[in-house]
Parts: sequence; structure tokens; C-alpha cells
Amino acid sequence: MTVPIDVHVVFPRKLAAVRRVVAPGEVGSAWGPAVGQVWNFIRSQPGLWSNGHNIFVYHHSNEPGATILCEFGVEVTRTFETAGEVYATETPSGEAAVAIHRGPYDRLNETYNAIDEWMAGNRREPAGHSWEIYGDPTPDPAQTETTIVRLLK
Repeated sequence: MTVPIDVHVVFPRKLAAVRRVVAPGEVGSAWGPAVGQVWNFIRSQPGLWSNGHNIFVYHHSNEPGATILCEFGVEVTRTFETAGEVYATETPSGEAAVAIHRGPYDRLNETYNAIDEWMAGNRREPAGHSWEIYGDPTPDPAQTETTIVRLLK
């Protein structure tokens, strides 16, 4: 499967998020309860959400196998006061490699691998942050789109 990789200048997106430190391979079990807290908070705040998507931001360590600081969030319209574990944050900004993953979430690593290969082939280095912008679910998981953004140095 060939995955087109584009370079974009990306700008911050406002998020309501819950932070978790997760071992590699454990994101799948950590995101549900965290983003559930975010949605519960958003539902209590009129006008905070206006069709924004779930966005999960990952702050990567340079150490192989290290834990990942994750921000499991939802795009919102404005900043707000922290409530429990839910706080206001933003996605990073700058130049980024961007790819659209089409298919089930358990195959996102294929698109990440394509971005890594593109970076190596184009002598680009990661800046330590990546995020996933989840599109609307579809009846056929093969048609679901997730945008993967990898910040570049």
C-alpha cells in the first residue's frame, strides 16, 4: 500500500484533553476512559464543542521503548478552566509530514511506518510530537479516515 505523504505548515488546534503516560503498545487500552472524561466534560459546557474531532497528541521520548506522554482530546471552540483531569491545550504548530490513513485503527502503524520511511528518504527528522485526527466513523472500517500528523524539525 502506497501512502501519500504531504508536508504542511500546521497551526494549533484548541483541545479539551486528559493526559496519560502510556507504555508503547498500550494506547489502545488507555484512550477510551480518558476521552470519555473529556466528552462528559464537554457535554456540560454549552458551546464548547462544535463538530470538532477526537485528536490524540503524542509527545515522544528519544529513548527507545520509553513511555509516551499522551493527550487524549477533542477539538473545542475555546479555552476553559481546568476541571478535574480535563484541561485546555493545543496541538503543536510548525512544519509537519501529514498522511491520511484509510482503514481500521489497528492498522495505523502502517501509515506511521510510511511516514518514517518518507522521513528517512527525505532526510527529515521528527520533532518529538505526532497526533491523530479521527474522522467520522463509517459502517465499513476500511473506509474510515484518520489524519496522522508528525511534526518535523
